[in-house]
Amino acid sequence: VQLQASGGGLVQAGGARRLSCTGSRSIFSINEMGWYRQAPGKQRELVASITSRSSTNYADSVRGRFTISRDNAKNTVYLQMNSLKPEDTAVYYCNAHIADGWDYWGQGTQVTVSS
Repeated sequence: VQLQASGGGLVQAGGARRLSCTGSRSIFSINEMGWYRQAPGKQRELVASITSRSSTNYADSVRGRFTISRDNAKNTVYLQMNSLKPEDTAVYYCNAHIADGWDYWGQGTQVTVSS
């Protein structure tokens, strides 16, 4: 499956942004979809994930500020980001986890939060 991420850009601290990740085919049966991010000089980290049953998981640093959701009819996963902080600045990547060792990645979208 090909993943197309969009929605990145420049936003002021305290602002909001919504990222979208659209799959080239149905995501209904994909075990888990997620958003990762990678800041300069840092490792890629999990931001949030959502299972096929819509169970969610969040990194401690974003819990309460970010919300992940999925619209299977549109083959799309969203990441609503509120109360953004400069430390949220990173390239955000969409991920489709099919099974252990079997993942698909989107191309990444830059989010820059200015102070």
